[in-house]
Amino acid sequence: MFVEIGALVQRSIGNEALHKIVDCKGVEYAFMETGRSNDLFEERQFGDFGEAAVITVIAKEASKEEVMKTLHSYCNLEHSLEGLVFAEQPLIKTSLDV
Repeated sequence: MFVEIGALVQRSIGNEALHKIVDCKGVEYAFMETGRSNDLFEERQFGDFGEAAVITVIAKEASKEEVMKTLHSYCNLEHSLEGLVFAEQPLIKTSLDV
């Protein structure tokens, strides 16, 4: 089975983390969406809003903890309070070939 793991971080951090996480063991698919947020981030390029990134990772359930720890590290969240990493329940159906 697979699990969805995500991160909400500043866009500049998200770009770097995405390029690193795709090579992590257990990761099947990863992508990033960008937008603007008026919370979590101190840096605000657009008045009250800052650029944000939502990283979504589909990983093997057996690799969930390792992928979460790696994504947390790549997003530099052990030194910053500006972001979060989360995981969903195992995915019941996917269109991924395994």
